[in-house]
Amino acid sequence: MFTRSAAVLFLPALALLGQEAATPQLAEPVAVQAPAPTEKTFPVAIGTKVLLSMVNSVSTKHSQAGDRVYLETTFPVSVNGKIVIPSGSYVMGTITTTKRPGKVKGKGEFFLRFDSLMLPNGVTRDFRATLSNLDGRASENLDRAEGVISSEGNKAGDVRTIGESAAWGASIGGLAGIGRAPGMGVGIGAAAGATAGLLGVLLTRGPDAVLAKGTTVEMVLDRQLVYLDSELDFTKAPPQFRGADGGGPLPSVKSQSGSRRIPQ
Repeated sequence: MFTRSAAVLFLPALALLGQEAATPQLAEPVAVQAPAPTEKTFPVAIGTKVLLSMVNSVSTKHSQAGDRVYLETTFPVSVNGKIVIPSGSYVMGTITTTKRPGKVKGKGEFFLRFDSLMLPNGVTRDFRATLSNLDGRASENLDRAEGVISSEGNKAGDVRTIGESAAWGASIGGLAGIGRAPGMGVGIGAAAGATAGLLGVLLTRGPDAVLAKGTTVEMVLDRQLVYLDSELDFTKAPPQFRGADGGGPLPSVKSQSGSRRIPQ
């Protein structure tokens, strides 16, 4: 049994213990880390135009849907004073549709879609872009709304072919009719020559649409490209190989007497 004196000593001890339990424990301070600095970015805006040069040739005679097209940039693109797409960057595209010119009417047509862009240091972005302009020397036509490249018409050439055939037939007919009926020979020969010329036109396709190696084209971005500052270090980029050097656009069929040469 507790004596009165023991109780007197025990009660203060209990009060002291209760006081310690009620005292909140202070949490240890937590070290707060400073936020990592945000890396600077360089966005290439929608609508940016990029000048390209053809590395390989494309034509409606040889190309078909799914064929790859290779190009390279010929003029740098900068953002806020920093070059983000240097000249010599590589662009890859795809022929999505193609149509041969008809034998009586219709033009050669194909659609070129741009798919990816690789900087000289290997940094690659997938994107989408369309043609916005063609080489001023090219005879092909560009539908900017649809992005379709089509060949030029050759009605004048067809008329010339028929006329030349008629003249050739008339001269042969005139020679054949000497001493008999020269006028009749000329008329028959002219008609025969015109018929032969017309058959030649009907059996021959019109000019193909061609983008020859070395032809310059302009593409326009339809979505934003964003590069980090660390991705724009070109000091260790490998030496550039100029693959787009070529003759450029082929001359117009209207300035040639024969058919167009299709580059291989």
